[in-house]
Amino acid sequence: MQNRCVRSTRFAGLARVLAAASLAVATAAAMAQEVLPKPPAPFKGMIAQSVRDSKSDFPQPLHAPKGAPNVLLVLLDDVGFGAASAFGGPVNTPVFDRLAQNGLRYNEFHTTALCSPTRAALLTGRNHHSAHTGLIMEGATGYPGYDSLMGKDTATVAELLRQNGWNTAWFGKNHNVPDWQSSQAGPFDLWPTGLGFEHFYGFIGADTSQWRPAVFDGTRPVEPYIGNPDYHFDYDMADQTIRWLRTQHAMAPDRPFFAYYAPGATHAPHHPKKAWVEKYKGKFDQGWDKMREEILARQIRMGVVPKGTKLTARSPGIPAWDSLSAEQRRLYAHMMEIYAGFLEQTDYNVGRVIDALKASGQLDNTLVIYIMGDNGASAEGSLQGAFNEFAWLNGKSEDLKDVFAHEKDLGTWKTYNHYPVGWAHAMNTPFQWAKQVASHFGGTRNGMVISWPARIKDVGGVRSQFHHVIDIEPTILDVAGIKEPKSVNGVAQKPIEGVSMAYTFDQPRAKSLRNTQYFELLGNRAIYHDGWIAATTPPDAPWVPAGPDVDPITGYKWELYHIDDDFSESVDLAAKEPARLKAMQDLFYSEAKKYNVLPIDNTKVARLNPAIRPSLTRGRTSFTYFDGMTRIPEGAAPDIKNKSYRITAEVETRGGDQGVIVTHGGLFGGYALMLRGGVPVFHYNFLDQAHYEVAAARALAPGKHVIAFDFQYDGGGPGKGGVGTLSVDGQPVGQGRFERTIPFRISFDETLDVGADTGTPVSLDYDVPFRFSGKLEKVTFDIALRDRTVAQSQASTSR
Repeated sequence: MQNRCVRSTRFAGLARVLAAASLAVATAAAMAQEVLPKPPAPFKGMIAQSVRDSKSDFPQPLHAPKGAPNVLLVLLDDVGFGAASAFGGPVNTPVFDRLAQNGLRYNEFHTTALCSPTRAALLTGRNHHSAHTGLIMEGATGYPGYDSLMGKDTATVAELLRQNGWNTAWFGKNHNVPDWQSSQAGPFDLWPTGLGFEHFYGFIGADTSQWRPAVFDGTRPVEPYIGNPDYHFDYDMADQTIRWLRTQHAMAPDRPFFAYYAPGATHAPHHPKKAWVEKYKGKFDQGWDKMREEILARQIRMGVVPKGTKLTARSPGIPAWDSLSAEQRRLYAHMMEIYAGFLEQTDYNVGRVIDALKASGQLDNTLVIYIMGDNGASAEGSLQGAFNEFAWLNGKSEDLKDVFAHEKDLGTWKTYNHYPVGWAHAMNTPFQWAKQVASHFGGTRNGMVISWPARIKDVGGVRSQFHHVIDIEPTILDVAGIKEPKSVNGVAQKPIEGVSMAYTFDQPRAKSLRNTQYFELLGNRAIYHDGWIAATTPPDAPWVPAGPDVDPITGYKWELYHIDDDFSESVDLAAKEPARLKAMQDLFYSEAKKYNVLPIDNTKVARLNPAIRPSLTRGRTSFTYFDGMTRIPEGAAPDIKNKSYRITAEVETRGGDQGVIVTHGGLFGGYALMLRGGVPVFHYNFLDQAHYEVAAARALAPGKHVIAFDFQYDGGGPGKGGVGTLSVDGQPVGQGRFERTIPFRISFDETLDVGADTGTPVSLDYDVPFRFSGKLEKVTFDIALRDRTVAQSQASTSR
């Protein structure tokens, strides 16, 4: 009896141990779905004293869920809702059309109205302020919603897929690296390869020349255009993507991939190959007013907007097409031909990637999400168009005569061109306003197509559920069979703020799962809730560089639209529904507090100055560089703007040497100290509107020399002039006055280079790389303290 009791007690104890073990296994299994990386699997072999009596067991590699799809995420840049032919637009986009015919079109899909914020929201599934990206990287300020430092608590969809068995790659535009972390000094944890992407080939900043891009392979700068006169980034990007896809499939055919394909098109500069432009000759001679009417008629006929949709009025300030001179109409029509060619060329190269997937047999089980723009069409080309967009970014207008003078070079590497505002408005048909304006659908409504042949059967359908870019990550996780993790790499995660759109695949008339969504950028704001939207009236136009001179809270009028009945936001009901408007305003500020939108800041171009952000150069007044140091971005380069400075170079020549000693920027703004035919020269390019040069009278004699350039800034505010003096071995050899200097930003893509030049030259007197043929010992910058009035101006904009 006693033995039976003992055995019973032992069995009960064993049962408790087994139960505890079973619970531990179940808990570990649950944790494996909630914590990344997944805990290591227990060793299932056997270990004895001798290997002869032991049994090995390798840890199993990561495996995606059985049957999980590949994902190709395509995001174009600055394309309005009414541009592409699949949404009634005038630009032929046959690949986008074909995917729409074999998938679904979404006509109530929204972005944030600007590049970096949309991309941060897209990759994280959180609102852009939650992801610290309330503005572009180059406009970051020191508040949680605006500091541009995407948090470890908002892991990207690539990181989640990678840790669940997908291969991941990013091609094209990034624009999510903080301005002061974009140099070769890093840190690199916020570069694509630090955000879950195993491979990156593309550019880091807001835009780049398509002919001479600032490309990175991983984190290594490369110059693929040098020695290749036919080079074009859009084609190179498709080539690189196809090569990666083929290699991935050959090496691991059973492993799914996630490829993020983000062309620089159609952001300025508009740089298509000439043959694409020629396809549109004469296609836009009717002008933007007539074009808007034609687009809306097609949209209604195609069913991508409801019958009865009204064409909104031309935004205030945009001239009527008929009011322009014959010369203006000819020039502006040509600018639109260039843009149209750029968009069709980009769609063609997306098609090359799609065709490669079809040829490999992978397309059927590939979820293709093709988003036609990260915001509405851009109005940053000014009312008259631009040959150099960087003039606008520095708050400087171009003389129309100069635009005409550059007409033959538009679309080539010699211009940073952009079309006029009127075309941006037309490409956003039927909506009001444009890029930057988060309060209205002209800034935030973008066409999207989702195709997945193995899963979506209602092909050719249109979906009208209200959705936002934050809904892309949860959609991908949903169809991939991946649960939202609570912790990633040891960091607790903010809840994903988007919702899956997968329910729309089979339910065309299902009620939208997104009931509320706020919008805010640069002070323009809106709130959507259950079929209604309240929106502020922009106090100034997006093509005006300076911020509005109104209080960011009290200086804005509000509008109200019932978009269930008014697709285009054409009838303002604010006066008829004051109680509803007040409730919507209260809801906006509630959401704003929840998602780090506060404080509201409506300053614009002044925020582009690197001096208001952390910097590798902060507090330093002396910098030394050596031969071969190139691709140093503006956020890490000596800031010579709005101050006095001295550049000193120690060289040794054999007589007749030439080449760049040091340069920053290029043909669209910047400076270079160089030898030209052995003669020391300092060339300053003011936004390609004025070129100033100080040169010696004779070439250097063979031997060692110290070449110096001193600039004495006039002071009195940003962008003022000054006097430059060139000296050799301590003796002045030339002097000149610069009437204007660049006030805020030299470039997004052109860099500081020592001993050679990358990108474009600051002057057409030479071409890159124009390597220095002598011996360059070192280059030193000594910069003065910032002009006091400039410092005060910058301090006020950062508050």
